[in-house]
Amino acid sequence: MPLIWPSELRQLGIVGMNRRNVEYIARNNERRCYPMVDNKLKTKLAATEWGIDVPELYGEVRYQYQARRLENLIADRETFVIKPAQGCGGKGILVIVGRRGNRFIKPNGCELSLRELKGHVSNILSGLFSLGGRLDVAMVEELVNFDDRFANYSYEGVPDVRVVVYKGYPVMAMLRCSTRESDGKANLHQGAVGIGIDIVSGTSICAVQHNRNVDRHPDTGHSFENLKIPQWPKILKLAAGCQEMTGLGYLGADVVLDADRGPLILEINARPGLAIQIANRIGLRKRLAEIDQLKAGPRDVDSRIADSCRLFVSR
Repeated sequence: MPLIWPSELRQLGIVGMNRRNVEYIARNNERRCYPMVDNKLKTKLAATEWGIDVPELYGEVRYQYQARRLENLIADRETFVIKPAQGCGGKGILVIVGRRGNRFIKPNGCELSLRELKGHVSNILSGLFSLGGRLDVAMVEELVNFDDRFANYSYEGVPDVRVVVYKGYPVMAMLRCSTRESDGKANLHQGAVGIGIDIVSGTSICAVQHNRNVDRHPDTGHSFENLKIPQWPKILKLAAGCQEMTGLGYLGADVVLDADRGPLILEINARPGLAIQIANRIGLRKRLAEIDQLKAGPRDVDSRIADSCRLFVSR
């Protein structure tokens, strides 16, 4: 990979981690807002109160002695997801796509026993996957029935759309597609593919895996060139509306498209990663600056989306 000088990165408007943390996160995200978004269970409960669509929560396991509670939660379920409430980077998320009796099938075809599921839950509760190693809660929730139109773009997992929202304005978006390497999870750090998405049209711009450009999905072989996200306006509205719910000025909203229920908020991130810039072939800094220059004052969600589409058309 060719060397890029800092001056070139500045010219491209690339936002680095230090600038993101100091200029955008620290200045726009009040500390009182973090507990809700750093805990997926609290986020889900808050979203339900706000009338924001989310995957169904089957239940949670809070203490080690509640292992039998897990059996009851999954007793008659063919598919489900177990995840830590305070996990980060996709760690600790266990996706089950089928079962054979008391054997539970992962996206890669591997089978787990009920005892192994309980062991995973025990690890979650002990804080193995949580931020700072804190004691955690294991959530058991609905596995999204993803739209068939994404079938060629993801390998045995549910793709999601990450939308970076600044002061309530959607500024950049990316579709994250699972691969064999990522074990059915739409997490770039684990080998998922990120596809930059045009804010106005919902169409693909560029695809990357491990920060390198790719033209096709590594497992399905399907081209990303003509990808278009269904229900794009609704996805933007759902993501932009997270600003009011959370109070965060800078956030990443992760949206999944369920075949039956449409767009759902999967989670909200107060510290969204920066690889989205690579997938979009443009830095965040110029876009964030343009939002800063807008006239201050109350704006509803539809007006903010219209402003973003006007500012970022064909860019």
